Amino acid sequence: MRALKVLVVVMGVMLVGGTAALIAAIIDRASRHTPQSATTPATRGFEHAAIELPPGARVLGAELAGDRILVRLARDEGGEALLLIDVKTGAPLGTIDLLPTNAIEAKP
Repeated sequence: MRALKVLVVVMGVMLVGGTAALIAAIIDRASRHTPQSATTPATRGFEHAAIELPPGARVLGAELAGDRILVRLARDEGGEALLLIDVKTGAPLGTIDLLPTNAIEAKP
């Protein structure tokens, strides 16, 4: 019976000591934590980029998709196009033509 009392006391002390060590570790790590934005320098974008649109095209919308800008264009001859632009350089990456179904059937 005496061994059981000693075991209970030792486990109680270990519980209290472990909890205190955990709290001390959390406080230590929280005090050393620096905000991400303070340590990371701001990345510089491109100064100016001129992108030629197809003749008669007008911009319907644009959205940021990761490190690319997706610009939706309406074409004069019908249909739409998607223009992909690199955010870091401002260079056009490519164009995807979205043609109406009658334009696809008319092409040989």
